[in-house]
Parts: sequence; structure tokens; C-alpha cells
Amino acid sequence: MKYNSQSSTKCSLLCRLLNSAFAVALLFCMSGCSGSDDYEIFAAIHGTVTDYASGMPLENATVVLSPSGISQKTDANGYYKFDGLDALQYTVTVQKSGYQPNRKTIMAVSGKAQQVDVQLTVIPQQ
Repeated sequence: MKYNSQSSTKCSLLCRLLNSAFAVALLFCMSGCSGSDDYEIFAAIHGTVTDYASGMPLENATVVLSPSGISQKTDANGYYKFDGLDALQYTVTVQKSGYQPNRKTIMAVSGKAQQVDVQLTVIPQQ
């Protein structure tokens, strides 16, 4: 049997290339599969603000989330949503001109979107 150095060099190069590819794939898998410490799961709070008497949605009501202090206005359907929240106890406070403010307390749960609907009562005219 005749020894072919060119064939041996190709085989050696191919083996080194395959070993390198395997090592890179193994590192990639280990870094991506190491468990739940690599990412965080956040909570969300959403809901609809409505008029207590009519049940109609209230647009442009101000919704404040405490203790974070973030706020937003409701859309045309009275809808609001806060995403990316830590799992904490929050107070949702809603106010709109001509209405009595209302608030609700909720415990945000990691990985869940919780609905907090709020009704506002019209301030009586005197």
C-alpha cells in the first residue's frame, strides 16, 4: 500500500475543521441552554376604564402605576397596558376631568398579564 501525503494532509485538515466546528457548536449550545438565569420574565397589567353609569369606555383617562410612577392615557376604547413590569404590588390610579378618581391594587405576577378594569363615577353637578 502506497502512502499518499496529500491525502493525509486533507484528512488532517478536515479533522481539525470538524473538531473546531464541534467545539464552537458545543460552546454555543452551552451558553444558550444554561437555564432560566439567562433571561427575565416580566409581568403586565392591562384593562379598560369605563363610565360607571353607562359602561361606556372613557378615552384619554390618565392611568398612573405606582410605585413606578409611569403613566399613560387610555385609547378610544378606554384601554391601557403596562408591559415589562417587575413582580410587585402596584396601585393603578385612574383620573379624568369631571370624574372622581379611582384606584385598585394588584399583585403583578411574573410571566402573566393581569386585567384591572376600573370604573369612574361622574362628579355630581351642584
